[in-house]
Amino acid sequence: MNTLLKNLGIILVLCGVVCLVIYETAIPSNALLVASLVLEVIGILGYILINRVVE
Repeated sequence: MNTLLKNLGIILVLCGVVCLVIYETAIPSNALLVASLVLEVIGILGYILINRVVE
C-alpha cells in the first residue's frame, strides 16, 4: 500500500501527460488542457507532500 501511495503523484503526472498527448493528436479542446494542468499540479504537489510524510 505504501508503494502505491508513494507512486500516486507520478501516476497523476503521467495521466496529465496523456491528456496533453490526446489534446495534441486527436481532440483540441480547452477541457483537456485544464484537466492536464490540474492533474500535473496535483501530482507534483502530492508527490512532494506524500514522500515527506511516508518515509
